[in-house]
Amino acid sequence: MTLPHAVAPLRIHGFESTAPGPRLIVLGGVHGNETCGTVGIERVLAELDSGALTLQRGTLTMVPVANPLARQRHRREGERNLNRLFQPSAVPADYEARITNLLCPLLDRHDVLLDLHSFQSAGDAFAMIGPRDNQGGLEPFARAHEEGQLALHLGTSRVVEGWLDIYAAGLAQRAGLPGGAPVDDAALAFGWGTNEYMRSQGGYGVTLECGQHRDPAAPEVAYRAILSALRTLGMLAAQEATVPVAATSPAASIATAPALLRLVSVTDRAHEEDQFVREWATFDAVAQGEPIGVREDGTMLHAERNGFIVFPNAEALPGTEWFYFAVESDRVL
Repeated sequence: MTLPHAVAPLRIHGFESTAPGPRLIVLGGVHGNETCGTVGIERVLAELDSGALTLQRGTLTMVPVANPLARQRHRREGERNLNRLFQPSAVPADYEARITNLLCPLLDRHDVLLDLHSFQSAGDAFAMIGPRDNQGGLEPFARAHEEGQLALHLGTSRVVEGWLDIYAAGLAQRAGLPGGAPVDDAALAFGWGTNEYMRSQGGYGVTLECGQHRDPAAPEVAYRAILSALRTLGMLAAQEATVPVAATSPAASIATAPALLRLVSVTDRAHEEDQFVREWATFDAVAQGEPIGVREDGTMLHAERNGFIVFPNAEALPGTEWFYFAVESDRVL
């Protein structure tokens, strides 16, 4: 492992009220090229420091840059994706494992996680939630209602479920290819991110995708989401909890409850010559049979049913996720 001589330390800001209440942690910069969460956190920090905001109850912890090496290198990863294999390790094998060993005990001390991200393709902000309450082996969970309520109040027009199920399905799909590695616990563990870890420790968490990386509105989405989370959890002083949402905020433009979508499949890019038939944006609607992309050998990929393109990545490396596919969900939050 070769690191720069001076990697910035992990900066952690904590606020404790004398009144008991929820324990919320907010992360930004899990991926180094996703800066909107950092900007949103810094803005809330400044307002707490100035007294413009007051923590009424509970505990608030904010980490503006969760992956300092990736931020220093101005790219998604330092040595690997911090939002995968997010579990403590006795012998950390890389920089991200060492940071995970710092972040996991921090998450352990909290009930609720808000993880702020952005994405490469064009598209609107959305929230990602975990499974419904279940006692299954993949991701047992018992706080789906609380998690859903938090997602509902973050001001996005869409909420998406189904990440770990589709990650597991993607592994099984790759295992069926010639030379594919078998799906085992270690492979599934690599699909764990911050939210999966938080749920495994008895808490709950929402990932907020604030928009495209360079969208000038994304930092405002992040900032408003932090305030919305604090209001939803009853952690702001009464006068601050009732401050009207600015007319330019995402929540102001949403007259109805957000649409709920469920991820149902992931398609890998098999060859560097695999190409989309057009430039897709996250949540572009497609009809059953509509062409999406063409493989290097000329095979056309069509929409399996009516649905939506999610996270299209025209620059995906061969063997990695090219795009996800989602449909309307029957879940009620």
